[in-house]
Amino acid sequence: MSGPIERVVIVGGGTAGWMSAAAIARLLGRTVAVTLVESDAIGTVGVGEATIPTIRDFNRLLGIDEEAFVGKTQGSFKLGIEFVDWLRPGHRYIHPFGTLGRDTQTIRFSQLWLKLVQEKADAAEDALGAYSASAIAARLGRFGRPEANPNHPLSTLSYAFHFDAGLYARYLRTWSEARGVGRVEGRIVAVDRGGESGFVRGVRLEDGSTISGDLFLDCSGFRSLLLGETMGEPFVDWSHWLPCDRAIALPCASAGDLLPYTRSTADAAGWRWRIPLQHRTGNGYVYSSAHLGDDEAHRRLFDTLDGAPQGEPRQLRFRAGHRRNLWSGNVIGIGLAGGFLEPLESTSIHLIQTAISRLMLLFPDKSCAGPERVEFNRQSVLEYAQIRDFLILHYKATERRDTEFWQQCAAMTLPDSLRHKIDLFRSKGRLFRFQEELFSEDSWLAVLIGQGIMPAGHDAVADTLSAAELRAQMTGLRQALHRAVEALPRHADFIARCCAAPRSAVS
Repeated sequence: MSGPIERVVIVGGGTAGWMSAAAIARLLGRTVAVTLVESDAIGTVGVGEATIPTIRDFNRLLGIDEEAFVGKTQGSFKLGIEFVDWLRPGHRYIHPFGTLGRDTQTIRFSQLWLKLVQEKADAAEDALGAYSASAIAARLGRFGRPEANPNHPLSTLSYAFHFDAGLYARYLRTWSEARGVGRVEGRIVAVDRGGESGFVRGVRLEDGSTISGDLFLDCSGFRSLLLGETMGEPFVDWSHWLPCDRAIALPCASAGDLLPYTRSTADAAGWRWRIPLQHRTGNGYVYSSAHLGDDEAHRRLFDTLDGAPQGEPRQLRFRAGHRRNLWSGNVIGIGLAGGFLEPLESTSIHLIQTAISRLMLLFPDKSCAGPERVEFNRQSVLEYAQIRDFLILHYKATERRDTEFWQQCAAMTLPDSLRHKIDLFRSKGRLFRFQEELFSEDSWLAVLIGQGIMPAGHDAVADTLSAAELRAQMTGLRQALHRAVEALPRHADFIARCCAAPRSAVS
């Protein structure tokens, strides 16, 4: 087989399916025909309501108007994630988006801050958030877009979105169909494969029709119809590091201020999320079924809702890990069909986005030859492992020992890659971003400090500043950030002015 890909078939809709369709239509729509097969009778997971700043790159690629998009998805803005009770009950910190502090020409901010707190010239760990525009704005309930001038204090602010995942998929469906993507309604009952190659040639529907293609994107969710069931790609199980295997999702009525951040609250056998949207609040409990029964998990979630529950709770079952290969033959798993990592750091939609970007950079011909496939799988597995390590850090670096779940987390053996990173930081606070990993040094710094890991010392280069010079510089930075943030509008006022959902959608 040779020649260019002419027909791409996407199996499954939802966020993964329609993000894939939209990207291919935008970049390859003149040369590739795209057909998406989905069934209204099969629901989607649909709880991925929190994102990270990379989603803005995807929306810009499509030319989506941000304010219209936020209104149509009943969204809000997100400046970071607040972690409550993770280090110990009663403790909280924010993992903010954007940049922490400012580096000098020769010294990283992290080393300046470490020198400051180790000389006891300022408050200890809690002071880190005072050097983040996003963290300050989150605490004050304010929002504004970053300033383009790199010297302005608000140039270091960054943001993402909370939105209704179902409305986002619907938004992208409308966008995609207007640009030539075909949608076929129907349930798949069989998969046709070629002889020697083993490639998928088509999918057969209940009505007897067959949808044929050259390249198939599996967006069928946890079922992994093509990649797992048909191509037989085994699952690499990481549940010994990430033992949570259940989730309950339940929206409730909005209550209180419309906060510009996600909240994650550690609980007896996992954690609860809180995601504020314009029309409701998304809630959920991610937990380990080995340590907590479903009925008790339901009770704990219901008891902590801010408002009246809306609808029935949705129960999800999963395993942390990924398919050994996310690209097999002419099948590529996008989203849950390729792997799953719990949404503790809101990476689910990001993993969809990077899989699509990777495919666009390595788009094959009909032979789906080895080099592109090998590189796609190498990058994909590496990204999953890097995010896995960041999630494990939250569970391992904690003082909690109040339940068997937290005792098990404290006793777990770490992956070598994570242990090395922690050891390097414990010594003198050194952080390095390896192989284009998602999370920056600032993200690692925020979570390492937030989870109670303080280095024993700091880099010698920080001592080139005198204590007086350091205090003056850091005080000036902190004050400038606070002044700039205090001038921003309240988050709810910003939304009301720029991107409020239509009344009919909210009511």
